[in-house]
Amino acid sequence: MSKDTNQILGHGADNDGIEEYDNPLPTWWLGLFYFTIVWGVIYAAEYHFVSQRSQASAYDAEVAAAGAAMPKKVEAAVTATAPTPELAAAGKAIYDVNCVGCHGPELKGGVGPDLTDATWIHGGNYANIVKTVTDGVPEKGMITWGPILGAEKIAQVSAYIHGAGGGQ
Repeated sequence: MSKDTNQILGHGADNDGIEEYDNPLPTWWLGLFYFTIVWGVIYAAEYHFVSQRSQASAYDAEVAAAGAAMPKKVEAAVTATAPTPELAAAGKAIYDVNCVGCHGPELKGGVGPDLTDATWIHGGNYANIVKTVTDGVPEKGMITWGPILGAEKIAQVSAYIHGAGGGQ
């Protein structure tokens, strides 16, 4: 390449009269360009082969951490306890905060079904109430409360619903 910066390439007639000069790129720009290429190759090799990092392994680690943070099976821990008046008293406050919007303050229903009658869609005994509260009924709009409330609060609200409602 020539260092002559006033040399016109001569194809202006092909490009509506726009002339182009044959100027070399600045040395600092070429150095930065080559450095970026070398750095990218070294970084990619370090990321994938030396430190064994990847998006897939980061995703797997995040899923494993989330799985460890979630209770494995809330139902088993809750159904081992029997509903007591103390649990039911504590469960009323949880019901008032989380359940009143759908089941009403007197458990008579609204958006959700009536919890005081003898007919229960998913069973009215304590174990069935625990299962329904824990797993929810997503196809009918009830969210899964197990990961949100935890075993202790599910035992309390289930005891309240069982004692105040029409559960068997």
